Amino acid sequence: MNAVRIATTVNGVRYERDVEARMLLVDFLREELDLVGTHVGCEHGVCGTCTVLMNGESIRSCITFAVQADGQEITTVESLANGDMHPLQEAFWEQQGLQCGYCTPGMLLRAQEILAANPDPTREQVKEEISSNLCRCTGYAFIIDAVLDAAQRMRTIGGEPAPGADQEPATEVPEVPERVPGGEEARA
Repeated sequence: MNAVRIATTVNGVRYERDVEARMLLVDFLREELDLVGTHVGCEHGVCGTCTVLMNGESIRSCITFAVQADGQEITTVESLANGDMHPLQEAFWEQQGLQCGYCTPGMLLRAQEILAANPDPTREQVKEEISSNLCRCTGYAFIIDAVLDAAQRMRTIGGEPAPGADQEPATEVPEVPERVPGGEEARA
């Protein structure tokens, strides 16, 4: 194996691993970190099922190498809920913005990015922006309704900022503590 040492922060937790140079970010998240909320769909970067945020911007983790995440801040769908559902999750649930649920993690993160850039989008703006992610079940009307509902909720209750919106790129030489509270040691 041609291993490369990477250090990245995922959902606020710093990880350092030796990874194969050709390992995809989606595989790193799912297999190395056990964060299985990010789904694998087309494996060509077309469908958006594997969408995660890197430094606050959506990327396709199925066509991004794990080594490209070195020194970066990654946000996955697992970051949305902290015991309670995030306003986006509530809106998707109540507006029936999901059916089979396979595209939902990518849709949620794409919606989070959309609302971070524009907290009060029009229906046409959401329709245009969300079109980068594919859904075979809903026909998008319910997803658009859910994003608009979430926008209203987040404006009304002063919702949480978008994951990654306040993140700065990681330092050149990351400080990695031996034990990270709530980090990978908790999974052992």
